[in-house]
Amino acid sequence: MPRRILSRPAVGALGLALVLSAVPAAVADTRAPAAPAGTAAPTVPEQRVMSHLRALQRIADRNGGNRAHGTKGYAASVAYVRRALDRAGFRTALVPFVHDGVPGHNLIADWPGGDPDHVLLTGAHLDSVAEGPGINDNGSGSAAVLAAALQVAESGLRPERHLRFAWWGAEEPGLIGSADYVKKLSATERRRIDVYLNFDQTGSRNTDKWLVVHDDEHGGTEARQAFEEWFAARGVPTFEIGVGGSDHESFGDAGIPSSGFSTGISDCIHEACDDLANVDPRAEKTSTDALVGVLWKLAAATPRN
Repeated sequence: MPRRILSRPAVGALGLALVLSAVPAAVADTRAPAAPAGTAAPTVPEQRVMSHLRALQRIADRNGGNRAHGTKGYAASVAYVRRALDRAGFRTALVPFVHDGVPGHNLIADWPGGDPDHVLLTGAHLDSVAEGPGINDNGSGSAAVLAAALQVAESGLRPERHLRFAWWGAEEPGLIGSADYVKKLSATERRRIDVYLNFDQTGSRNTDKWLVVHDDEHGGTEARQAFEEWFAARGVPTFEIGVGGSDHESFGDAGIPSSGFSTGISDCIHEACDDLANVDPRAEKTSTDALVGVLWKLAAATPRN
């Protein structure tokens, strides 16, 4: 998450492919019988989502202490997430871009089914800064989105809307990966995205309220209300923030509705101390359950033409 929030060596495609082939299986494909959209949303065990954060910490530890754009740490992070999604039955793709002469990748994962003319896109940036491992910023958001996607597979969810998940590269230098993705969408493809949900820093310590993105101007009211209702039902305070400072800005600039949330900037943002100790597991579980709860609700909504 760039500091403006709140109102290296290049790793080529061959290197990334080698990393992917070396990553062990992250999750078994043990999907339950298909669950129709509209069924009650499950909750995600704390240790399940924290296991992804521990994996990202190990990746940073093995690769110079960070997972920044253009590094082996970022490539290994992409490989870890992609391997888990592939084994769970997602259709995954690496979408390349270049920033400052250095190749990068966004990871896109589609869950089979749902109306392709009504896409529910959920994402988080996967890169860190060069100064640290980026476990809260934004391993936490990436882990929550991964846990939600794997929960979709485990539940065998049959959504009304088509579900797509994304992990963006090079957010820290300035929203590069998500902006490149949006720029390359055709006008038709943009119209097919009903809403984009963004998650950046979802496990901050000392969190007393969740910061919910308001984008009523572009049509994000449905998602924003769903998040606020989820939190209100559990007595969790929320605070309104606008469209800016993270990857939802790329979508807002293109007129695509967005929402999502953050738990606010942590004490160790963009520093070496943004490690596992900088994440509150209870806050991370609450964020993951909120993401899953709203995802289930929006997935079940009958698309409007």
